[in-house]
Amino acid sequence: MKEFLIIDGYNIINAWSDLKKISEESLEEARNVLIDRMSEYRAYIKSEIIIVFDAYQVKGAKEKKKEINGIEIIFTKKNQTADSYIEKKVEELAKNKRNIVKVVTSDLAEQQIVLGSGGIRILPRELEIQYNLMKKKINKISEKNKQNRMILSDRIDEKVLETLEKWRREED
Repeated sequence: MKEFLIIDGYNIINAWSDLKKISEESLEEARNVLIDRMSEYRAYIKSEIIIVFDAYQVKGAKEKKKEINGIEIIFTKKNQTADSYIEKKVEELAKNKRNIVKVVTSDLAEQQIVLGSGGIRILPRELEIQYNLMKKKINKISEKNKQNRMILSDRIDEKVLETLEKWRREED
């Protein structure tokens, strides 16, 4: 069984307040932040992630695919919306009944098409909550590991530490 998470990139950028704010300064930076976050998330959830950005109104745009940190990034071709690309991809992936296909979008019509094609819809807010919970868990584990980690100077007598420090200085 394989799990896929397909994300309507600009939909998420416009739905998450911090990404929307970044996009007002630089759309490219907002895309990069989203990709970085989903790279972290991918490592945590162990799903294939596809982020789709549409180039619907970009003159002469051709479909571009690239992989960044294990995430497939798609820029659609001219006159193709992210929605239409996602619909085709869901149908293609859902043909294999062993695949689980989830789509993140706030577009109601897109959600209905995804559900009708055998996919699962996730709202942008749900993904944001899941991502933030993942970050909290990782930070908590990291903090616990820091607290449990002891360095040599915590374990040895102060006089021995002073002697070792003198030896180290003599070597310099």
